[in-house]
Amino acid sequence: MRSHRWFTPWMLVAPALIWLLGFSVWPSINTLRLSFTDAKPLGGGADFVGLRNYTDLLHDSQVRDALLNSVVYLAICLPLLTALPLLIAVLVEKPIKGIAFFRTAFYTPVIASAVVVGLLWTWLLDDRGFINNVAQRLHVIQGPLPFLTDRWLVIISAVSLTVWKGLGYYMIVYLAALGNVGKDLHEAAMMDGAGPVRRFWSVTVPAVRGTIFLVAILVCVAALRVFSELYILTGGKGGPGGQDSSLVMLIQQYARGFYGDLGYASALSVLLFVVTLIPMLILARLNARGNR
Repeated sequence: MRSHRWFTPWMLVAPALIWLLGFSVWPSINTLRLSFTDAKPLGGGADFVGLRNYTDLLHDSQVRDALLNSVVYLAICLPLLTALPLLIAVLVEKPIKGIAFFRTAFYTPVIASAVVVGLLWTWLLDDRGFINNVAQRLHVIQGPLPFLTDRWLVIISAVSLTVWKGLGYYMIVYLAALGNVGKDLHEAAMMDGAGPVRRFWSVTVPAVRGTIFLVAILVCVAALRVFSELYILTGGKGGPGGQDSSLVMLIQQYARGFYGDLGYASALSVLLFVVTLIPMLILARLNARGNR
């Protein structure tokens, strides 16, 4: 006797399939279609314009600045958010009395609202903020450092905020991976005379290499899609002359309002997808080469 009909599996996967098609596949296809039109947010127009939006991207200085910002952001965030959480996870994994406090302290920024954290850092880094005040009182600097008004200092400030907020999240990911590393491997290495540093490179790193790759992918995607940090620290203006805008900020800027340029914003979205794909493919190739 059959326990179920032929359509029973389809009924079980139908909700997830509908969700995937409605909120992932269709928006992606529609974004690609809109990138070849002059569509507006409230409809109307939407005439086919060929590659005009993409040729405009090549001559847009804001896009070039945003791409440069994304590359710099990624170049700084990737090594910091891949290596530092692993080191912290190795330290807080030790069964030391009171270590739970440090685990909680490192994880607390993760659950804090990005807006609240951004406002807190704005207060810290403002010309009259805490850091400039303390540095001037200690005669470390003569005048306030323009953390929020200089192009590259804004990028560095946003990167520091991203790293500070992301450490705890990736630390948890590494802690889960470290829990699967056999203690017998460390004990065997210790019997062979390997010290802590040698065991870290010869036992820990190879054992969590898959997790390192996963974290690197997540960091790449998050760094290239940065929005909240730069938006809040620059007051939504993208820094001096808009030079600190990210690609996501430009998408939001062009797509918003009654008279936004949805076609151009869609072309920016496609560009962001391609830019995000490149480092992921490079990391996947490096990971595949390492597995041989």
